[in-house]
Amino acid sequence: MFEGSVDERVKILANGAKYDVSCSSSGADRKGAKGLLGSAAAGGICHSFAADGRCISLLKILLTNNCVYDCLYCANRRSNDVPRATLTPRELANLTIDLYRRNYIEGLFLSSAVEHSPDCTMERMYEAVRILRKEYGFGGYIHLKCIPHADPTLVKRAAELADRMSVNIELPNEQGLKLLAPAKTKPAILLPMRQLSDIYLDGKETKRRGAPLPAGQTTQLIVGATPDPDGQIVKLSEALYRSYGLKRVYYSAYMNLNTSSLLPVLPTPLIREHRLYQADWLLRFYGFSASEILPENANLDLSLDPKAAWALQHPELFPLEVNTAPYEMLLRTPGVGVRGAWKIREARRHGNLGYDDLKRLRIVLKRARHFITVGGKFYGHSGEITREVMTHLDAPDVVQPSLLEYNRNRELTYSLITGEF
Repeated sequence: MFEGSVDERVKILANGAKYDVSCSSSGADRKGAKGLLGSAAAGGICHSFAADGRCISLLKILLTNNCVYDCLYCANRRSNDVPRATLTPRELANLTIDLYRRNYIEGLFLSSAVEHSPDCTMERMYEAVRILRKEYGFGGYIHLKCIPHADPTLVKRAAELADRMSVNIELPNEQGLKLLAPAKTKPAILLPMRQLSDIYLDGKETKRRGAPLPAGQTTQLIVGATPDPDGQIVKLSEALYRSYGLKRVYYSAYMNLNTSSLLPVLPTPLIREHRLYQADWLLRFYGFSASEILPENANLDLSLDPKAAWALQHPELFPLEVNTAPYEMLLRTPGVGVRGAWKIREARRHGNLGYDDLKRLRIVLKRARHFITVGGKFYGHSGEITREVMTHLDAPDVVQPSLLEYNRNRELTYSLITGEF
């Protein structure tokens, strides 16, 4: 075990946390109060940018990277020869408060490898958060990882103090877990996920002030470590949203950090991760079901966004007349996002829209004009709209996820802190 200074251990543990991509705007809104240090804003408060464009407002760190598990895909697995480090709960709390007071961060994203046992690790993570909340009166945002196999009592105590928690499902099916992460099981992941869902829903229904988990829960899937098709991944995400009320499912393209005959030789292309986020957006905001986006045994077209691919498969539905089309169909039109569909619906209450009106509404006409008519007139391609034609129309047609989902968190939060604490 590495026994260096706090600064040196923070370098190691911040580096170990960079592979977890589930880090976005907080979703928790809590005003500052007398006697408390800090507050939480639902949209997140970001003021620092990494070299790759990421906007950072959280201290993202592991409590320890000394793991008893040997998951084949993990950089911190037991058999890897990497520097090991651990922070005590008090050291972690002091570091968070110090960085907050220096205005480097707005909150904490705390994860951990499993040291000794799940219960031991979860209890130490809880203790770090307890010190922050109860002793230092820290009112900032806290995202806490939930350790599978941990005692439900510990999970409940942690949920009472955290704004958001997450249980990483990691692989799309149980067979993949048995093969690559035999120490983890599907029930051990889904059980705390159900517990967190119940805690969140109970607090939401009672509407009591200071209810646990105001920002709900999230999870993360590794894409490409196993041969599971995109259709199965999208279907799983849909089930998680419906059954567990998750706020987000994050997708992490597999990176070949370790060597094993059971792992792919090449990393997963980031464009696949990008397409899965677009499909996820369709599930959450555009009214699509997983079966509409693609069959369960199929993969997403990497050269075409999922909504455009769906529109090409349903030529009988297009072109739509923008002045009469239902809002639900406007959402399914390439080039028209959620905000654009709302603008069209509101604007046409005052009269029929023209082509120039759509420009002023900032509809992406480079795509949309091939799927709509305006006042009965068609402005699109004179021939058949094919996949090849749409491939060249590269303007985005769905709200793009944050750069946090696209970039691989290769820069350390620590690098923004100039090395001095």
